[in-house]
Amino acid sequence: MPVNKLNMKLYVLQHIIQRILFNLFCNFAGSKEKTMINYCTRIDIPKSVFDIGYQDRLMFIGSCFADQTGLKMVEHGWDACVNPFGVLYNPLSVATGCYRLLKPEPFVDSDLFEYNRLFHSFMHHGQFSGQSVEATLAKMNDSLAEAASYFSTMSCLVITFGTAYVYRLKSDGRTVANCHKLPAAYFDRELLTVDRIVGEWSVLLETIRSVNTSLKVIFTVSPIRHWKEGAHGNQISKSILLLAEQALVEKYPRLTSYFPSYELMMDELRDYRFYADDLLHPSKVAVDYIWERFCEAYLGNDVIDDLKEFEAIHRDIHHRPYHPSSASYKHFLMQTLLKIKRLKAKNSYICTSKQEKEIIDRLQELS
Repeated sequence: MPVNKLNMKLYVLQHIIQRILFNLFCNFAGSKEKTMINYCTRIDIPKSVFDIGYQDRLMFIGSCFADQTGLKMVEHGWDACVNPFGVLYNPLSVATGCYRLLKPEPFVDSDLFEYNRLFHSFMHHGQFSGQSVEATLAKMNDSLAEAASYFSTMSCLVITFGTAYVYRLKSDGRTVANCHKLPAAYFDRELLTVDRIVGEWSVLLETIRSVNTSLKVIFTVSPIRHWKEGAHGNQISKSILLLAEQALVEKYPRLTSYFPSYELMMDELRDYRFYADDLLHPSKVAVDYIWERFCEAYLGNDVIDDLKEFEAIHRDIHHRPYHPSSASYKHFLMQTLLKIKRLKAKNSYICTSKQEKEIIDRLQELS
């Protein structure tokens, strides 16, 4: 046998022996390698100094990530108010919204402007825009009144900043929450400083604390990249938000907490399979994962047990049978309704009215 072939066979045999020995070591040795290979840089999120329970009333204000997280809480039985002005991106607009909730003066005709055959407000997202002044104001003021009642009695306020860039109307210097696709010539663009954000929010937090002494505030930075600022501009913006929130948490350690949603997306979920089709927004899987980590950080063990029961009920309600008119499906619905009543008896704070109504409506259709 030629020497090179003999060497190759010896090399292969040596490699096989090494792999066998390594596997034996991983299976029987007391090393970390025997447990699991890490495929991501997992972020250690410390347990919060305060818990969120079903008895807490929550409000979520800020970017569309606040929408996603807030709606997840509502879907899982919490009494929560989500973005009463629609999506707000910058810290100054979020602060303006909070001040308006503290003193809920109704919006009037002069707060609106007409553009592209719709009436808009610079304080609101486009979802509140309407074809008539009356309908637009009614939608805005109904949301304001409901949210203001929440604001005075809420237990926890979750704030999500999206960008440190703000747009000001050249005509009066006002910071706008939404440009509503008006020409860029109408606005001046400005990058907020850390000191400006901290100063604005320090005054606001002191004001809120004076009327709601038991309130807790959770800050987070939206994991959605603002790509219109460019890759570098987005990083500069997010860095300012991160520094500002860190300064606020350090200044008010008993009042505030920080949740790393941005870091979770950038580090643990940095693969593009965790992004939506636009490659900027988190996918549903990513939103669900970040929400689960939020629950781990802020929910107590007893609350998580109730949450798991609620999730099981939620899955039962969304189950679609092959034979929806059968007696067996009617029995299934009645059993699901019984599960809801048992859970409600154990924890009266869980909001199940939507789920109960959905089941009762289906049962009536089968009658």
